[in-house]
Amino acid sequence: MALTTLQSQLTIARESAVLGDYAGALVYFDGVLALLNKHIRACSDPYMKGLWHNCKKDVQSEAAVIRDIERELMNLRGHANGDERLVGAANLPLSSAVDDEDPDVWRPPSRHTNARTPPPRELRHGGGFAMEYPSRRVRANSSNTAANAPPQRVNAGRPRARTPPRGGAGNFAAPTAASANRDRQRPAPPTGNRRGGPPGSAPDPNRHGPGARGPGGPPGHHPDGHPDLASMFQGPDHELAQMLERDVLDRSPGVRWDDIAGLREAKRLLEEAVVLPILMPDYFQGIRRPWKGVMMFGPPGTGKTMLAKAVATECGTTFFNVSSATLASKYRGESERMVRILFEMARACAPSTIFIDEIDSLCTSRGASGEHEASRRVKTEFLVQIDGASAAEGENGERKIVMVLAATNFPWDLDEALRRRLEKRVYIPLPGRPEREELFRINLRSVEVEENVDFAVLASETEGYSGDDITNICRDASLNGMRRKVAGLTPAEIRAMTSADVADPISMEDFRQAISKISPSVGKDDIKRHETYLAEFGSS
Repeated sequence: MALTTLQSQLTIARESAVLGDYAGALVYFDGVLALLNKHIRACSDPYMKGLWHNCKKDVQSEAAVIRDIERELMNLRGHANGDERLVGAANLPLSSAVDDEDPDVWRPPSRHTNARTPPPRELRHGGGFAMEYPSRRVRANSSNTAANAPPQRVNAGRPRARTPPRGGAGNFAAPTAASANRDRQRPAPPTGNRRGGPPGSAPDPNRHGPGARGPGGPPGHHPDGHPDLASMFQGPDHELAQMLERDVLDRSPGVRWDDIAGLREAKRLLEEAVVLPILMPDYFQGIRRPWKGVMMFGPPGTGKTMLAKAVATECGTTFFNVSSATLASKYRGESERMVRILFEMARACAPSTIFIDEIDSLCTSRGASGEHEASRRVKTEFLVQIDGASAAEGENGERKIVMVLAATNFPWDLDEALRRRLEKRVYIPLPGRPEREELFRINLRSVEVEENVDFAVLASETEGYSGDDITNICRDASLNGMRRKVAGLTPAEIRAMTSADVADPISMEDFRQAISKISPSVGKDDIKRHETYLAEFGSS
């Protein structure tokens, strides 16, 4: 009986909303939600309770839409407090406007504009007179009306038809719901970002400029206490900086040195390039200046990206994670501006690390076949900014440390000038036997393993595997116990099982099955090519 009542009330609520009775629809929606809450509390089946919760969310979303429409209608009728948008409805008269004042009395000037609603036009119908009130035709011709023209008086000698007001009396036109929605949905002027308009277009002074206020915080700061880097830029650069701060800036990568097995030489070099200049700034002067950049190259899956994130986490530097998609733009000159803004933001919050993953997709060799002019300009801006980042100094003369950290699987495709600026070129090889054994232990820290599992044997059986391959082996082996437990069970029986029922310690046989199914992802030819590049251009 309760479900039948619920269904009928929901049907009535939706029909009322379709017919425009939004207040009545909200009353019925409240009743439907009350019945749903009562039914959910009485339901004992967890699966059915979850389905009813989803139904409740759908009904709540419908009610929220109706409530928003009702609120907008109240605003348009003048019932909202302090809503100044009602004055003139974007300064344009609409079809519901009624000119009901004395024709010998001028209207008071608006606080928003000196433009005035045109007077009614006299129409002759047979032997009588009528007045045509402003309609939407005024909107189409509003561009021909001077915004600062003085108010005009209506001829007092004309006969005037007293038409009863349709939308309420007043000095100003009351907008209709449909026209107000069109005004509200009209796209804003382009502001120069790569999604909104071409570069150089006029910015919105209410949104941009120095001292931009983050939500819930003082001007120029975010609620979490970090500085608002986008507030340093004005005009079209402001939205580009906002986009970079949102998509590129990573304040807490969350990767530590202990999460990376082996690679001691690479860790030592990165600490020397980033940590020590911060701890001993007086020592790293002149010829001992910090390195401009470090490039890590090697086969895929060897931990290059994790090393870069560990640098930012362990050293406490601000981390900018850049990819080719971040700096791509269809507007001429915007990609170069984003490169410049990126480095300016990095200098502002120095010490910082700019990590460019897969740098070969951004800075291939100049002059190659098929190279576009736009990509060449981006490469040139990169080269200029990397040199400028190494020489940046603060107001007190202290050096602003901005480390450019790059990773690539194709170092031979990079531009020669960029290779020169990335002064340290470190080879990240496949993990050796001790590193593979350590990788097994790191990946299995959070799961239960049988005592007879020998990680040394597993390391010897995974010769030629990358770190990512070993992670996949551990993941596949950890699922074998669950596969055995749910074999032959129905979905209802599987749903009734808990995590403790499914958990099963990983055995040596599980690892061997996973190794037999997963092959190495790196070929011997790739390894040989990287070793050849190391012998020719390596600098560690």
